[in-house]
Amino acid sequence: MIGVAGCGRMGAPMLEALRDGGANAIGFDVIQKASPHITDNVMGFAPRLETVFSVVRDATETDSLLFGTQNLIRTAPKLRRIFICSTLSPRYVKTLRARVPDHITLIDAPMSGAQAVAENRALNFMLGGDKNDVDDAIPLLALMGTHFHHMGEYGAGMQAKVLKNMLAASHTAMTRLVLDWADVAGLDQDKLLTLIQSSSCQNGSASGFDRIELATHGYATDVAAALDAAPDGADTTLPTAIQTAMRNFSPRG
Repeated sequence: MIGVAGCGRMGAPMLEALRDGGANAIGFDVIQKASPHITDNVMGFAPRLETVFSVVRDATETDSLLFGTQNLIRTAPKLRRIFICSTLSPRYVKTLRARVPDHITLIDAPMSGAQAVAENRALNFMLGGDKNDVDDAIPLLALMGTHFHHMGEYGAGMQAKVLKNMLAASHTAMTRLVLDWADVAGLDQDKLLTLIQSSSCQNGSASGFDRIELATHGYATDVAAALDAAPDGADTTLPTAIQTAMRNFSPRG
């Protein structure tokens, strides 16, 4: 049995993709859902689990799922593989290896893509773990995604994800600042974005600004995850400023 824990905007379509692909899959969420395939009763979820995708909100909910309230490490005796799909601090993710029994395979598998991307089975997975374990997981991940990047040993996928998102946050913050200043100068937003997209300063935030802007507070959280795993002695002035900017932005227009 395959489980998806955390059936929100990403976990629910991931569960649907698994089931549509023929997987024997069930979902769990602490909030009761209308779907007959999602339960809020851990004892209706855990006992048959062999593989679980953790798509819960943060490290606190991950701890609750694995060791606390739901305690899958004890309530799921058949559990043999855990995918950590939430975007978390790489430092925290690495600590899980010592806390999870050795017979359970751990793969960090954060993904890129909004809810619509998950619904289209087009997620982009960044993977950390033993090569054989990752290769074995690809057919299952292919039910939910189209791109799979094995970044290295366990924890490397999460490290890559938060660094990628920190860069995306910098693009978003500066694009937003440029547009605000352009307003004051009387420039047309659409014309300026078209210029940016066709020039050396092209970036993903400018080419999809209406969609990206919705993720500003999420990016602030991702920068915090990257900062938590910053190298000793690293200059964190710039990412900290980006994090503050992302938290303080209000929606445009």
